[in-house]
Amino acid sequence: MAGEFDDIRTRLEGIAEELADLAIIRLRESIDAGGTELPVDEKRLTRARRAVEKAAHLLADADAGAGAG
Repeated sequence: MAGEFDDIRTRLEGIAEELADLAIIRLRESIDAGGTELPVDEKRLTRARRAVEKAAHLLADADAGAGAG
């Protein structure tokens, strides 16, 4: 069943992009406000993005392994 995770993986990739966009917004807001340190929200968003990207990658690997059997 090659490709059975494609839809979920695609949605996860979209979520990762949304999280990246939010992190950039937080950074811009902090800079505009004169901040000198990374905002806490940006760090949390970046960690969440990485986790979502890892999940998408794992699903891609699962699809690749399913076709090899």
